[in-house]
Amino acid sequence: MSRGAHPSSRSDRAGRRALRALVGLSVLSLALRLFDLGGRVFHWDEGRVGYWILRYHETGQFHYRPIIHGPFIQHADALLFHVVPVTDFWARFPVAVVTAALPLTAWLLRRHLDDREVVALGLLLAVQPLLLYYSRFMRSDMLVGAFAFAAFALLVRAFDTRRLGPAVAASAALALGFASKENAILYVACFVGAAAVCYDHRLVRAATAGEGAGATARVRADFGAIESWLDRRSGALSGIVWLGGALAALSGTFLAVTAIMYAPRPEIWGALSSVGSLLDVLDAALVETGEELVSTWIDRDGGDRSYLAFVHDMLETLAFGAPVVLGLALVGTLVDGYGVADARGGKPRRRAIVAFCLYWAAASVVGYPIATDIQAPWAVTHAVLPLTVPAAVGAAALVGVVERGLTTGDESVADALRRVAGGERLHLGTSALVAVLLLAAGTVGVVGLNVDYWNSASEEDRQVIQWAQPGNDLQRTMDDVEGIADGNDGTDVLFYGTSAGGGTQFYVANESSLDQPPPGGPSWHSRLPLPWYLERTGANVSSSAPETPPEEALADAPPVVIAHDDARGEIAAELDGYAVRKHRFKLWGEEIVVFLDRDALSSV
Repeated sequence: MSRGAHPSSRSDRAGRRALRALVGLSVLSLALRLFDLGGRVFHWDEGRVGYWILRYHETGQFHYRPIIHGPFIQHADALLFHVVPVTDFWARFPVAVVTAALPLTAWLLRRHLDDREVVALGLLLAVQPLLLYYSRFMRSDMLVGAFAFAAFALLVRAFDTRRLGPAVAASAALALGFASKENAILYVACFVGAAAVCYDHRLVRAATAGEGAGATARVRADFGAIESWLDRRSGALSGIVWLGGALAALSGTFLAVTAIMYAPRPEIWGALSSVGSLLDVLDAALVETGEELVSTWIDRDGGDRSYLAFVHDMLETLAFGAPVVLGLALVGTLVDGYGVADARGGKPRRRAIVAFCLYWAAASVVGYPIATDIQAPWAVTHAVLPLTVPAAVGAAALVGVVERGLTTGDESVADALRRVAGGERLHLGTSALVAVLLLAAGTVGVVGLNVDYWNSASEEDRQVIQWAQPGNDLQRTMDDVEGIADGNDGTDVLFYGTSAGGGTQFYVANESSLDQPPPGGPSWHSRLPLPWYLERTGANVSSSAPETPPEEALADAPPVVIAHDDARGEIAAELDGYAVRKHRFKLWGEEIVVFLDRDALSSV
């Protein structure tokens, strides 16, 4: 760079370097998500959704069921399975690809974050362990989070550029969020609430500066600016007409995407054959879907859930799964939100976007324990996503401290921090930024890698992993079961039914009832995630009633028998010639045994 380069030229070059860094981080993000993506055995919830995806893929029949959440992943996987094998890897593939693009959303915020902060945000979105783990999980929490975060960034870009295009794209992204999971409504509530609080700050500052009269003047000035902008945008049209067209474009985009996602199949393919058919499909996609959503998730009995217990679990997961983001967000809040001035008395930075994301995260921590129906670590991802913005500010500030410490050895850390907080722009130090973040991530790097790739069934990681996660050794056994079923005629697998804790386990009276949701029988869900593996291989499955004596239930046993470990003693004597394998079926408190006919196993 020449010594006389124009400041705007230097800024453009730094911006291009930041964009290239974000592209590289997205490639890294994709690689991290795809590496050994099928290495972890399916979770209970993955198995439930996966089973009904296979039924949808086979029959072409789909109807929205709120209990297994939005249809995006179901449509994506059902289409994908027409061209790729049905495996754990490919089932998780759509979630991994969508979330891998998250670092690119940081570029949309470049008018509010400097280049260094933009890169920091992209890096955090790519490698934060909790976000990474649930991006490698066939569940819709990270899908709705990614789409909602993209909608937020697009809305910010629409505001910055005063253009309609990014707002329409935001509407489509938000609709995809709603098509991923119903808690998208909570994102909208957080957006509205955080925006209201930030605008209140604006009025308070105006009132303080104007000695009581400034707030009213500020509101009038804001409305006047909106009116002037509408006049400029509308041209020959009146501002009201242009605004009406813009609202129609936004709502039309949202409704179109929603209708396509939620419309029942195969009825949607004949929707255009007549007006009546189209109205019926739209009614099913929009009206009936809304009614089912309300009856399942809003108008429901909260039971005896303890709000404080849910809050405790959420805070514990935050502390264990996102300590670096929490620490950096605290630094970013102190640096930006509290407006620490530099040593020369320069004006402090108070950016609304940092405060907005902080309020968004706080509302998520308070709100999700009310909205969620089970205690699950994946709910914490909805708070971590907005925290990455103030965390990026904090990371950039720390890099500035390190950089200044290297160049101004006589300056104290406190003085350097005040100078960075005061708004002095620095050259993009991507390598220094990456070094600081990786050093910080090292404090939880072992935990992150352990959770993300290998020992995912460790009880020690219960703060991050939901309890219904089987041990990974079960996957090898299910591969053997698949091989046995391929070479067997008749019944392949028998679930040995038992009664435990007052409930029935494994027994389904009518196996054919599982062709269409909801499943029949008292305890099909107790088998999960095994139905996913058995259905994809086409295994013939039966079960025995808990009251059936073992000698009768196993008189003509198939080559595979699956039972709870508590029943192992009573059935082992009836299965001479079978190898037995014991597996952890949940993180704690539940184990199963799988009996495999040795002759059938030797032929696999």
